[in-house]
Amino acid sequence: MSGNKKVPLRKCVGCQEMKSKKEMLRVIRTQEGEFLLDATGKKNGRGAYLCPSSACLQKAIRQKGLERSFRQAIPQEVYEMLEREMKEIESE
Repeated sequence: MSGNKKVPLRKCVGCQEMKSKKEMLRVIRTQEGEFLLDATGKKNGRGAYLCPSSACLQKAIRQKGLERSFRQAIPQEVYEMLEREMKEIESE
């Protein structure tokens, strides 16, 4: 048996590409119904994955990728919060 570990893959809700879990950003909906960006990937809640680029976020907004993943409408404030956090990540 080889000692290779299986790398978990996730699909971006924006560009629909499969990438390793560590390369992606996780957006979660908590039990209270609030949406957060989960950098650690370990918080509890329903999750959807995005590439760390504003182009993928814009695509996800246009194609309603996050709304499909969470099976509910997403308020505009959540998209604005995600855009701000995405800009901070890209500027690092």
